[in-house]
Amino acid sequence: MWLLTALAAAVTVASAQPLPVAARTAPAAGPDPIGALLAKQGLGNGPRALPMVIGLKIGESAGRSRFTMELSDPLDVRVFTLTSPNRVVFDMPEVLWRANGETRPSGQGAVKSYRYGLFRKGNSRFIVDLSAPVRIEKTQILPPEGGSGFRLVVDLAPTTNSEFLAHAGWPRDISGATASAGAAPALSSTPARGGKKLIILDAGHGGIDPGTHGQTGLVEKDLVLSVAKTLRKVLEATGRYRVQLTRDADVFIPLRERVNIARAAHGDLFVSLHADSSDHRDVRGASVYTLSEDASDREAATLAEKENMSDIIAGVDLTGENSPVASILIDLAQRDTMNRSVRFAETVVGALPTATMLLPLFPHRSAGFAVLKGPDIPAVLIELGYLTNPKDEAEMATEAWRNGVARAISSAVDTHFAPEIGPALRQANR
Repeated sequence: MWLLTALAAAVTVASAQPLPVAARTAPAAGPDPIGALLAKQGLGNGPRALPMVIGLKIGESAGRSRFTMELSDPLDVRVFTLTSPNRVVFDMPEVLWRANGETRPSGQGAVKSYRYGLFRKGNSRFIVDLSAPVRIEKTQILPPEGGSGFRLVVDLAPTTNSEFLAHAGWPRDISGATASAGAAPALSSTPARGGKKLIILDAGHGGIDPGTHGQTGLVEKDLVLSVAKTLRKVLEATGRYRVQLTRDADVFIPLRERVNIARAAHGDLFVSLHADSSDHRDVRGASVYTLSEDASDREAATLAEKENMSDIIAGVDLTGENSPVASILIDLAQRDTMNRSVRFAETVVGALPTATMLLPLFPHRSAGFAVLKGPDIPAVLIELGYLTNPKDEAEMATEAWRNGVARAISSAVDTHFAPEIGPALRQANR
């Protein structure tokens, strides 16, 4: 009786106290929509004793919105609002997302959309994008009833913009560095052994930030991680390189942390992998981007702005930081690095047509990508194709395409380092 009473009590917004967690083991997770694509890469979730989200519904009426999240276990959840852009954040322990038949917002109310996923190890987030200001009217966890599990219920009510701004902000204990920290693999800062070059492969997006997606359900964050793992195998098989991934699981890594990982490891080359999207479904083909203070064209500027929004999408606290694009100051110390980045980008553009189609016009572009702003490591960002194009998406879903693209990029890496590694590598490239 005491447990049910405690569970029915309202959870305090932004400072919830832990609720008792029932001792149980989560049932084995079912396959995700693209499990077949990821199975050979070892990306599937194994059985873990984590709480599960097994249902997700949104109800909308008279300007109000109610989120009901069905859970396998009660959770300590904090709900708060943030600005720029306006959004509601549900911060919770790590969970398995296994909701079936989830409902989506109508688009007519204050809720524009929502996203969820792993923010960092041990921490999941559910983020609601708003089209109008709201106040958090009520947050509570209800006990199992009528065949359902535990239920997290969050009610959002209309409010004024001034009231929204007055109450928005980070809870004190998760602001600053804590809110921004990502779960990144440990990296060695020792020099390369035996003269091997260290290649940093950065699979874009991840966790709470899925990136773009195709019509068949192929998601950018999963695709690029699969390609990164394939490319790592190809590069390591040459015996000439060490390879480190900025992430090797479905976890969010802030943009600045991706740069820090590469610099702390003293990487020799940084390759960030992404997939593109367009309102025009006929646009297709891969492209390669390098850092520039001024974008090469309007499309490049728009893409950089979108990619640089990754931290905001995931709910990272950027208080006190400059805009990632505005803070990119290209001085004389970076010129050599930028020149080497451009040379490698041109090499990649020359190698990719053996495996995939290139964007017909200007496949090498430049803009202020935050993830490329390390001043001492040559860096490129490769958009592997357009998930919004049916032909590109169909190709990217195949193992043959991933293997071909990995071999092409590996060949470009060989060509880039041939003058430094010596005659044996130059002979192998002939």
